[in-house]
Amino acid sequence: MLEPRLILVNLLIKLGVAAAVSSALVRSKEFKSLLFLEQRETRHKIYLALWMAIPIALGVWIRVSVKSFLAGDLSLETALLLGVVGGRLSGGLGGALMSLPAAWHGEWAILPLNVLAGIIAGQLRRVAPEQEDIWSFSPFIDLTLYRMIRRNLPRPRVFDWQIAFFATIVGLRFLQTEIWRFWPNSIFSLESPGLWMNGAGGTLNGYLVESAIYLTVVMVVGTELKIFNSVRIQIKLEEQERLLLQARMVALQNQINPHFLFNTLNSISSLVRFDPDTARDMILKLAAILRRLLHSADSFVPLREEVEFIDNFLDIEVVRFGRDKLKVVKDLDPASLAVMIPSMLLQPLVENCIKHGLAPKVEGGSITLRSRLIKSRLVVEVEDDGIGMGAAQLLEQPDGLGGGGIGMANVAERLKVLYGDAAKMMIESGEGGGTLIRLRLPILPNPEELMTTMASAPAPFGKSLRKAE
Repeated sequence: MLEPRLILVNLLIKLGVAAAVSSALVRSKEFKSLLFLEQRETRHKIYLALWMAIPIALGVWIRVSVKSFLAGDLSLETALLLGVVGGRLSGGLGGALMSLPAAWHGEWAILPLNVLAGIIAGQLRRVAPEQEDIWSFSPFIDLTLYRMIRRNLPRPRVFDWQIAFFATIVGLRFLQTEIWRFWPNSIFSLESPGLWMNGAGGTLNGYLVESAIYLTVVMVVGTELKIFNSVRIQIKLEEQERLLLQARMVALQNQINPHFLFNTLNSISSLVRFDPDTARDMILKLAAILRRLLHSADSFVPLREEVEFIDNFLDIEVVRFGRDKLKVVKDLDPASLAVMIPSMLLQPLVENCIKHGLAPKVEGGSITLRSRLIKSRLVVEVEDDGIGMGAAQLLEQPDGLGGGGIGMANVAERLKVLYGDAAKMMIESGEGGGTLIRLRLPILPNPEELMTTMASAPAPFGKSLRKAE
């Protein structure tokens, strides 16, 4: 039996070991996926028991073999924790595995005690009114009592899960003490010498040390639950961020399509009366465009496919303006055509050039599309020789995007959401000198996994892209 001071030191070390082990475990993606599964199969429960029991069993083995590192024996606390987060199977199996080194060295009573602790904690998990009751368990009984009173004021209820779990931990620790009193060699237990060596009454120091021992057991379980819960909350926040980004991208995509459809239908309506055959051809081209939009759920497409889409759009605009007033020039690097870019990214830029640059120009003009690869980046340019924009017009728009309306703002917003600061959109324009829009995009190796990458990155995605480069 240890001196009171050594017991208190070991209790402090035990809290540190519990925090260190649980913090190390939640760094593993496999363990987190097992720990936070809503529905577990039998194999998941076994894997969870192995993940938590093996490091604790190693601590028990060191204690019984080397006769040191007493604070490394967290078998009772971990059996309770396994039962309450994993269920009866995980708690019972984990309790048995952690007890094997001690049982092998003659401490036979620890095996049934830990198995019992895991099963009882697992049963308590089954009767918890809400899942949040488990994760919000507090080792401070006064706070738990206060919350119980607050909850019972509007709707009284007899059973309070957190009080029941607290009483279970204390009761099982008391059972461990009683086993040690009657069969000292059958089980390991830190006990206060001032309580058991000075008669039935004990001493004040003995009671204080024994209270600290009981409190530490509750604190170990509560601390590990708090660490697990903090990671659980972080995962939920990341999932909500991923869903928010997806909803934001869908909203931006839906903003493009009605805008494009409205302008195209206006062009078609001007031909219906005096040139119905041409209007029919334009409707067929529009139907092909809409079919592609409706059947494409991809967030990213090859640049080649995006250019083909622009061709269909420009065919409609050429009919509207006349072949002698709208010319299209392409200067595309063949190596760049396979690079994946956000779907429907270029169409608003081309539409902006036509609407704001060429439409006000009586004699019309031309649009030039360029693409090339420069230092592992894709550079795409859309240029017109229209009326251009003055410096005042450029400064009037946020981020210097110029008078492009919702189409240009939409492209800028999509680039910000998808790439952060890793993508650049630049505009060069002058009055009467046309407008050049240049996009510099990072080349993503697996763009179809972009949303998954967003979800796993706690920082803004643009920062992750810069690190990857």
